Amino acid sequence: MLPILTILADAAPSAGAENPITKITRDFGISTPFLAAQIINFLLVAFILWKIAFKPIVATLDERQKKIADGLRYTDEMKAKLEAVQQESAASAKRAQADATRIIDEARKSAKEFLEKQTQETAAKASDILAKAEQVIELEKKKMLAEARTEIARLVVETTQRVLSKELSDAERSRYNESAARELTNV
Repeated sequence: MLPILTILADAAPSAGAENPITKITRDFGISTPFLAAQIINFLLVAFILWKIAFKPIVATLDERQKKIADGLRYTDEMKAKLEAVQQESAASAKRAQADATRIIDEARKSAKEFLEKQTQETAAKASDILAKAEQVIELEKKKMLAEARTEIARLVVETTQRVLSKELSDAERSRYNESAARELTNV
């Protein structure tokens, strides 16, 4: 504790002692004009460094900071636009899917209707063909029966002629043919 008291006692001003600032400058060997010159030199160097080095560096840092902020803002804008485009794309894909489903359903419906129409037309054509075929068969049947009757009548007349062994005239032959044909028609 003794050394602290000694220092304090030396620092305390005494009644007849000199100014403490003068004492400190003398104890440390500080020269006032030299100190003033060093302060002026320091301020001059600081001013020159500020103008030449620090100000451009600070301006460059500010510019970079601004570019970074602009880049971040641009990135945020692009993220928002990308999200909007993705949402729009998803909505467009949903619309396209719905349209495709609707078109497929319409195509299936149209195909089913076309198939039914074709089936009906085919059935109608087949029915017409069957009706025409039945008419042709009926005509052929009638024609064949008529030919058969004619042939049978001719054979009956011929047989009768042979049985009777006489020659018939054309009028008699025709009368016998008609009579035989009537009889065959009634049967």
